[in-house]
Amino acid sequence: MAKLVYRFQEGNKEMKHLLGGKGANLAEMVGLGVRVPPGFTITTEACNAYYTHDGQLFDSLIAEVKEHLQGLEEEMGKVLGSLENPLLVSVRSGAVFSMPGMMDTVLNLGLNDQVVEALAQQQDEKFAFDSYRRFIQMFSDVVMGVEKFHFEQVLSRIKAEKGYPEDKDIPAHELRQIVQEFKVIFLAQTGRTFPQDVEEQLFLAIEAVFRSWNNNRAKVYRRLHQISDSLGTAVNIQAMVFGNRGDESGTGVCFSRNPVDGSRELFGEYLINAQGEDVVAGIRTPKSIANLKEDKPAQYQELLGLVEELERHYQDMQDIEFTIEEGKLYLLQTRNAKRTAKAAVRVAVDLVKEGIIDKQEALLRLSAQEINQLLHPQFRPDSLAGAELLATGLAASPGAASGKIYFTAEEATKAAKQEKVILVREETSPEDIEGMVSAQAILTSRGGMTSHAAVVARGMGKSCVCGCQALQIDETTKTVRVGPHLLHEGDVLSIDGATGKVYLGALETSQDSHDEHFQELMTWADRIRPLKVYVNADNAADAKTGLGFGAEGIGLCRTEHMFFEEERIRTVRQMILAKSSEERSVYLDRLEPFQRDDFYQMFKVMEGRHLTIRLLDPPLHEFLPKEEEQIASLAADLGVSLVALKRQLHSLAEFNPMMGHRGCRLGITYPEIYLMQARAIARAALKARKEGTPVQADIMIPLVGIDKELTYLKNLIQTCLEEEMEQAGLRFDYSIGSMIEIPRACLTADQLATQAAFFSFGTNDLTQMTYGYSRDDASKFLESYLDKQILPQDPFVSLDESGVLELMKLAIEKARSVNPEIAIGICGEHGGDPVSIERCSDLGLDYVSCSPYRVLIARLAAAQSQIKKERQIWLDK
Repeated sequence: MAKLVYRFQEGNKEMKHLLGGKGANLAEMVGLGVRVPPGFTITTEACNAYYTHDGQLFDSLIAEVKEHLQGLEEEMGKVLGSLENPLLVSVRSGAVFSMPGMMDTVLNLGLNDQVVEALAQQQDEKFAFDSYRRFIQMFSDVVMGVEKFHFEQVLSRIKAEKGYPEDKDIPAHELRQIVQEFKVIFLAQTGRTFPQDVEEQLFLAIEAVFRSWNNNRAKVYRRLHQISDSLGTAVNIQAMVFGNRGDESGTGVCFSRNPVDGSRELFGEYLINAQGEDVVAGIRTPKSIANLKEDKPAQYQELLGLVEELERHYQDMQDIEFTIEEGKLYLLQTRNAKRTAKAAVRVAVDLVKEGIIDKQEALLRLSAQEINQLLHPQFRPDSLAGAELLATGLAASPGAASGKIYFTAEEATKAAKQEKVILVREETSPEDIEGMVSAQAILTSRGGMTSHAAVVARGMGKSCVCGCQALQIDETTKTVRVGPHLLHEGDVLSIDGATGKVYLGALETSQDSHDEHFQELMTWADRIRPLKVYVNADNAADAKTGLGFGAEGIGLCRTEHMFFEEERIRTVRQMILAKSSEERSVYLDRLEPFQRDDFYQMFKVMEGRHLTIRLLDPPLHEFLPKEEEQIASLAADLGVSLVALKRQLHSLAEFNPMMGHRGCRLGITYPEIYLMQARAIARAALKARKEGTPVQADIMIPLVGIDKELTYLKNLIQTCLEEEMEQAGLRFDYSIGSMIEIPRACLTADQLATQAAFFSFGTNDLTQMTYGYSRDDASKFLESYLDKQILPQDPFVSLDESGVLELMKLAIEKARSVNPEIAIGICGEHGGDPVSIERCSDLGLDYVSCSPYRVLIARLAAAQSQIKKERQIWLDK
């Protein structure tokens, strides 16, 4: 069987997947000559084998651990359980990727009733019993599941009764009494006496660390940070060094740079006469690391030198745990430090300027999650600490917001004039657009990551949580029940669109700004990436926002979104319900000036950059009223009876609208609709051109699956555009292309490419069509599919490699075989997902298009993809 246990001297930082991050770094520090307490690491493979052995330690692993324990005893000149010279050890988890606070640690292992008395005689009684009470409490919590508060109550009572300010002030005789009380608690809570066999203690602790890999908080952390469940955790067995050995000892945590703003300064905290858990658990108020310079100047200077050495060695900001035992400094851990997004940017840029890393490496250091933090407000940590979590849904659009809840778009719009509002709906529809604009955030009980609410919220930069199934919304009574809570209209909620969490009451927020370091980093990204980044924008305001974030064009303008303002929607409905094409044209003539002005405003903003306009796409019934009052009002406008109108509305309803009368099928059935839009585009472009503004109009025909559909509509639109230009005596640049969102379009892309100047993959619909999943209903089963690993990832979040991506690859090859100059991009929600962007880059796409608030992410991801590609080419040579 493979080797399962390694001495620190046998490893290095490259063995992270086997030894875990902590074990690999301990080994690396030993190799560098840093003073590290000796020990050994049980591998991640041993953890996975533990689970395959039905959660039991197996003979070969036990034998290897015993062998290495004996080696550690020889190295230390101490023996676990010895009364003459006892060895105490720590047992710590060590996952491949850092998971701070998610897993478990046991300190001071090896103490029992006899060993503690021996240690008290050899060393110091107070130190011995302080260590024993700590061990009993940690062992009880981590290994046996006895909650900490049982023990904390004892400490609090004794300190209060005897007037001891802090734990460190409790004298030896009181610590003896505390140990006895702790053992009574252990017996009462577990039904057994505290284990006195030190070898049993060790193996129970190892099992506990293995089990901690699958505790709930670790699972949640891995899911949030996309860490595989199959990696397992290593276990580090390390000789104890003691920071609680009096005033010449101490313990602390420090960062090589400030993790909040990234400034180059030693940052951290320490305690004198304490163990590491005291610092991180907040049991005592620690001192700033700056004070260590006065308290212990020699150890401070030594620590400063080691910190600088480790940062240069690892080429990244470090998070270091240290202990001073009777004046001697030991390092217990180093790892790449967690930091805020603002700090991550500054550290990356500064490391380049200091010659430690290059620009490419700096760009690879920043993540999409950190970009999101820079763009959107977040809840302040101190505000979150006391917040009551109500429910968790899908983290659909990042940002943190608090506001009073309203259940209709109308009420939300009205209330938003005086106060901050959260729109709460079972699911949103295009009719809710004004309420969504007015609200601080959107919360729905149904729908997925690409539902209407999610897509529109991301486009607006609004916080959104979707598919929060714990919400029981009653729009009639204007209430929502969440567990025991019944909330009414006007009650306050807070939602975090980056985590999907919903909290009771208002929470305070903060926001990072885009400083000069961030701007410099993004300039590097733009110089590296060949893939262009466009924005999905439906109006001039969104276009400006996208350009502000660095977009190079508009890859998708959804013209249907221009129809929902109150003064337009009535005319749209009258047009849909018209009895003839002549009557329909009357209403279309009324709509054309609205569309013309919208397009004109966008052309002015874009100043000659690509503006890709998708002609009307959704089925017509989506524009029609559903509320009784609105239906009655429309009947009055049309001069028909309510019964007759309801009959007509029913006739327009579709069993499967996704595959029904929509997209190019509308343009072929009702060519007057697409002709109106073509005229509006042409007249807007010509007006802009007359004013000296360059224009590049790219007209996109949606849902094409047959080459003759494209041929028919292209001829119709082109004729209209040419007529308008001839009448005006002026020309503008335009092209006509197709949205590719049907599998058949991918299979016949060579036929379509003879007619299309460009292709844009609509991957939302292409994913739906390929899988046969409705993106709005998939939330009902997708979570189960992901949990059971039937799907490796949500295909509506990251492009499916085996199916959808293969169709795209085929389409690109076929299209370019007949039309090498054809421009090809992507405009679905995947256009803002870093994983999908990398896959699109590999396919050789010309551009990706995404919502405004994902443009920065796309720019960075496109650069990262190019860097990885170039590095792989270099490696392959």
